Amino acid sequence: MEEKIMEIYDIKNRIPHRFPMLLVDRIIEIERGKRAVGVKCVTINEGFFEGHFPEEPIMPGVLIIESMSQVAGILLSEENERGRKNEGKENENEERRMYLGMVDHIKFRKPVIPGDRMLIEVNVIKTFVNMAKVKGEVKVDNEIVAEGELDFVVVKRKGR
Repeated sequence: MEEKIMEIYDIKNRIPHRFPMLLVDRIIEIERGKRAVGVKCVTINEGFFEGHFPEEPIMPGVLIIESMSQVAGILLSEENERGRKNEGKENENEERRMYLGMVDHIKFRKPVIPGDRMLIEVNVIKTFVNMAKVKGEVKVDNEIVAEGELDFVVVKRKGR
């Protein structure tokens, strides 16, 4: 297993997300093409807590799914880049980006609140030429708070 820590600067080089939508702080494990584990430290300073909910702050489920998606995007980005290079010189200026295509079998088991440290693990279930399917699991204090499957599609965009 290839173990590696990715800091926020490395993460920002892999995925296009920025504040306020960058929802992974660090990658603590990565096994190329197979699995990755990321961390998101949830603070009361997150803007969404102002309205969700002012008297009882709970991280929105859609943002928990998004954090899984971003860890998966980091894991899949290397294979995505390798695919672009293997296609040949005529595709050199073509940008390939992974997009979340489908969310399936999502279960939320416990709320995520300020002060929680989310441990986000994604495992590749299957990859296709322009698609990938992963299983994601989010834990806080060793308890599963959310889990489900995510499908990604590759969208090719001409160079910018």
